[in-house]
Amino acid sequence: MSAVHDSKQFRGALSAFATGITVVTSRSSEGQDFGLTATSFNSVSLDPPMILWSLDRKSSNAEAFAKTGAFAVHVLASDQEHVCKQFSTKGIDRFAGLGCGRGYAEVPVIPGCAAVFECRIAHRYEGGDHVIMVGEVHSFTSGQKDPLVFYRGKICDPFLQPNA
Repeated sequence: MSAVHDSKQFRGALSAFATGITVVTSRSSEGQDFGLTATSFNSVSLDPPMILWSLDRKSSNAEAFAKTGAFAVHVLASDQEHVCKQFSTKGIDRFAGLGCGRGYAEVPVIPGCAAVFECRIAHRYEGGDHVIMVGEVHSFTSGQKDPLVFYRGKICDPFLQPNA
């Protein structure tokens, strides 16, 4: 057993847990869309329906998410690796070419995802170097698409084969 002294080793151990890749989007009160790629998504409650995700305090979107009251979590489909990369790239229009619609509270909704959860922010919690965002689900959609998966530091197909 290793004591937690090395954050790189700790992160490596966490990568043994395969997770879906999501994009979280929102809209400011001034009408500016923003979003990011996140793998820290989880269910919280069925009644009421609630989910959570975590935001790094150093994120360029931290201030914007601190001021918003709603967000959408998009579980990316296996054919949406380009969306994952687009929302992970700094200095570009992350919404370019996606044909987003509008959901709850006018939050941008990316089409073609495996699932989408449109939420109002119910709670924000301090969590070390992250802020834990808990959302009460206002509405959701779910299709039959396989999810895009992150495992051992790589984007994988749903059967954990690294993508080319």
